[in-house]
Amino acid sequence: MSPVVNLFEYERLAKARMAPMAFDYYASGAMDEITLKANHRAYDDIFLRYRVLAGVGARDTSTTVLGHKITLPVLVAPIAFHRLAHPLGELATAQGAAAAGIIYVLSTLSSTCIEDVTKVCTGPRWFQLYVYKDRGVTQSLVQRAEAAGFTALELTVDVPVHGQREADVRNQFHLPEGLTAANLIAPEFGKVPEVGGHSGLAAYVAQLLDDNLTWRDVEWLRSITKLPVLVKGVSRSDDAKHAIESGAAGIIVSNHGGRQLDTARPTIRALPEVVEAVAGRVEVLVDGGIRRGTDVLKALALGARAVQVGRPVLWGLAVDGEAGVRHVLELLRSEFDLALALCGCRNVAEITCDLIV
Repeated sequence: MSPVVNLFEYERLAKARMAPMAFDYYASGAMDEITLKANHRAYDDIFLRYRVLAGVGARDTSTTVLGHKITLPVLVAPIAFHRLAHPLGELATAQGAAAAGIIYVLSTLSSTCIEDVTKVCTGPRWFQLYVYKDRGVTQSLVQRAEAAGFTALELTVDVPVHGQREADVRNQFHLPEGLTAANLIAPEFGKVPEVGGHSGLAAYVAQLLDDNLTWRDVEWLRSITKLPVLVKGVSRSDDAKHAIESGAAGIIVSNHGGRQLDTARPTIRALPEVVEAVAGRVEVLVDGGIRRGTDVLKALALGARAVQVGRPVLWGLAVDGEAGVRHVLELLRSEFDLALALCGCRNVAEITCDLIV
């Protein structure tokens, strides 16, 4: 087999190896998938104003996020049900992230439980949180994450209701026998059953997740944990300010990978507005559509501290387990290092807004 040389090729290989329902679950977006496609296309519309003769012979791709030293300004974004892609699921993904020296973010809806991930993950790890109508369930998840050594919470706030993901409706998405939302112990919380003519996950969200959250709930979450809370799903300046006022330690500019509100603007276009509103008070991350090392550099030039990458990591997992995850991240590292050199930057501190046109 020819060597895999970029993240797009991993997607094509993963599609050939995965069950259609599983691939469609990861790959698809909401409705006409306009936002899904625009998330990456918006990066292609940004051009780089590079420097020359900048003495870039020695370069450093590392940075810090919330005080964590990472080797690359990339985190593995939270994605549910990794065992749909590979039998080892989140265990392999977490090990791949740790080997790469970056932060792994575990989803509430992971197919491997918090405690088992901790046994194999030697690197820094954060926990993504959905808020359930049953606040006891939510509080238990937070307590377990703290006890298991997770060092931050990502509160997802852009799912008051489930987006219309038509591929999942056509496929009647459900978890195959033997797979559950492993962090949720009670059967009614762990199962995503087949629902005739509908997405089982959409039914799960409608039944169990809280659709009435407000900024007061961010304050409530902060009151029950010692961990820093990042708010994931912000795309406006006023919401960024609300997040800070509610005590958020960080903001993640995200539109859920184009899976919630179709025709929402691409995240890289929303990023500058949020960065300006935050004015350095907290760190800002961004996800959605990042497929090249130049995309990472562009996001940092527009004010992001780091980026989160989701789907490509899953494609690597599907193709070659932990080794595939590591290779996806190594491709990004190599491309980002190349972008640094060709833009005249020796490290992330030298990535400035004047590189963007």
